[in-house]
Amino acid sequence: MNKEEFDKANVFGKGNSNVNYAEYFIGESFLNPLTEPGKCPVFLANVTFEPRCRNNWHIHHSLSGGGQILICTCGEGWYQEEGKEAISLKPGMVITISPNVKHWHGAKKDSWFSHIAVEVPGENTSNEWCEPVTDEEYDKL
Repeated sequence: MNKEEFDKANVFGKGNSNVNYAEYFIGESFLNPLTEPGKCPVFLANVTFEPRCRNNWHIHHSLSGGGQILICTCGEGWYQEEGKEAISLKPGMVITISPNVKHWHGAKKDSWFSHIAVEVPGENTSNEWCEPVTDEEYDKL
């Protein structure tokens, strides 16, 4: 999906450059918060990835509850858990990420991609950012 088609179809909006987390992404990502932290018990944000952009491997830690839900809304992307095959993402797909599972997600090489990220409430939650997804790992997909 090219940029013009993507912009027309991305109903939740691209938002602003994701500067606060840029060090954990290869390529440029954008963040459009859909709920306001502190005013809503669940944080939702539309995250947009330019083609080839992906986040580092990471883990959503929690003692109970927690994890993340991805609701794919526009374009095409990838999701992969450590030790498993990557899953091709398309609009309408929902990915439920259990807490304490190492994973990454991002855009395909020839498409912009957006998903709504839902931070699932839990006890003693934290995010651990790990190593980048290498070009070699990514290019095998």
